[in-house]
Amino acid sequence: MMHGILNVYKEKGYTSHDVVAKLRGILGQKKIGHTGTLDPDAEGVLPVCLGKATRLCDLLTEKEKTYEGVLLLGISTDTQDISGKVLTSADPSFLEEEHVRAAIRKFEGDIWQIPPMYSAVKVAGKKLYELAREGKTIEREARPVTIRQIRILKMELPRVWMEITCSKGTYIRTLCHDIGEELGCGGCMESLLRTRSGIFELKDSMKLQEIASRKEEGTLAGRILAVDQVFPEDPVIQVKPDWEKLARNGGELPCRAVEGWTAKSDSVAELADGCRVRLYDRDGRFIALYAWKEEKKVFGIVKMFFPEREEQI
Repeated sequence: MMHGILNVYKEKGYTSHDVVAKLRGILGQKKIGHTGTLDPDAEGVLPVCLGKATRLCDLLTEKEKTYEGVLLLGISTDTQDISGKVLTSADPSFLEEEHVRAAIRKFEGDIWQIPPMYSAVKVAGKKLYELAREGKTIEREARPVTIRQIRILKMELPRVWMEITCSKGTYIRTLCHDIGEELGCGGCMESLLRTRSGIFELKDSMKLQEIASRKEEGTLAGRILAVDQVFPEDPVIQVKPDWEKLARNGGELPCRAVEGWTAKSDSVAELADGCRVRLYDRDGRFIALYAWKEEKKVFGIVKMFFPEREEQI
């Protein structure tokens, strides 16, 4: 079984679940999980976790993402993208570029978004898109998201090409819709490309056909990122032999149980509360993510990856 993360280029027409299903057939293993949905019409970076790396899925979903999208002004739809049913249309010819730029700038920073009805958000145990397909529309609570930057790449009204860097849970469809509402003419998303998800970038992504070819050639392993390499910013510590069994069981580790500190400071005592570290055994094999607990002066388990002694692929 392979353990690690594949940087997949999700092609248009596939759901994230479709990608996982295809990969199970290509790789011949069932334990595979994606790190957040991309709409079927969207393309781009989709990190996929293999084997024990599936324990990473929730941590990778949290990462900041970057998109390139096209906003089409003058049309609003029920799905907030161009594939939906047109709800309103207006002539946007009155708009001036500076007016549009000013409206877009209002959406940078911490904002609130109401999830679209055509989304995977669950309400009372049912996904919103399931209710939408039944013709139902329900009240949804606004959620806080962060738009770190919106960069206008090109403007040929009624279209605006944008690069958006944002927090998890941000709907670019909703952003386009809300900008259209702000401008008073409506708007929807015409296309979407995810260019980055955390440390995973578009230039390194692979389409399913390339993954299948590399699997057949025996060259795929070199393109699978090892679990511990997803956290390059987290310092490294090594558990001492006498404490290894406790570590592999997720037990708390006092300072005397670890060595080989490679942070900016060489003193464990100077760690901030909650500082996360990568824990390895004496042979350099990654075991788990731990975090410093200042009150108890110990390292506590965050996520276990390799409780048994085995090599990663």
